[in-house]
Amino acid sequence: MRRRALINGAVLAAAGCAVAAVSGLAAAQTTETEAAAGDERLERKQSVSRQKAVDFYTAVPAGHGDGKGLPVCLVLHGRTSRPEDFQRLGFGRALTRAVEKGAPPFVLAGADGGSRGWRPHDGDDPQRMAYEEIPNWCAERGFDISRLAVWGWSMGGAGAIRLAQTFRGFVKATAAFSPAVRRGDDIFENVARLRNHPLGLWCGLDDDLLENVRALQMALPLPPIAGHYSDGGHDMSYWKSVMPEAFRFVGGMLTRPAPSPT
Repeated sequence: MRRRALINGAVLAAAGCAVAAVSGLAAAQTTETEAAAGDERLERKQSVSRQKAVDFYTAVPAGHGDGKGLPVCLVLHGRTSRPEDFQRLGFGRALTRAVEKGAPPFVLAGADGGSRGWRPHDGDDPQRMAYEEIPNWCAERGFDISRLAVWGWSMGGAGAIRLAQTFRGFVKATAAFSPAVRRGDDIFENVARLRNHPLGLWCGLDDDLLENVRALQMALPLPPIAGHYSDGGHDMSYWKSVMPEAFRFVGGMLTRPAPSPT
């Protein structure tokens, strides 16, 4: 297996499972039947980091009550979608379906980070909100914030990688869909900070960002342990098609000890 081949997915069992990487760049996409959502909420929270009230979304897989004691996957949205859209987009149903298919259960939790990127600008700091405030809001609900992962797409995919780079050891794993990266940006400059960090990387073959994502893959100190390139563009239709695989990856990593930063 080539050292820098993007791993084609990860096979994850329930609690105590291990991630088994499958080589290859192409993967067949399957359409999963959406299940019923569990406890899915949209609340308003006052964010000190963003200096405004923001929408805060959470989803617990069906059959797991209010989610107390479950680990958390932070959700960093792209430029056009917002937490108020997540229920309509079927995130809660997709989470339940992944758990029914064997993914260890976890909670999705995301807040509105605006449209200018998940990093500080002009006194507005959505990255700090993701690092400090969203976990605190999750702790208030009884979720297990000692076990965190992060998932994002497009702008949020880049934001998820930056979050892992900036606060090393904060999250146990990162799942990035079509991250909005480019050669020479800060993500490339800080790529060494992803050494030993479990990363899943997905991108559509018809995505305008494909070559940049491939360049990031090649620049990584170690290859991703999950993800693939497959048919699709830079849109929610593609991202929803790879969501089941990503949720299996995230759930599996949230059952494992986090690697020590080096």
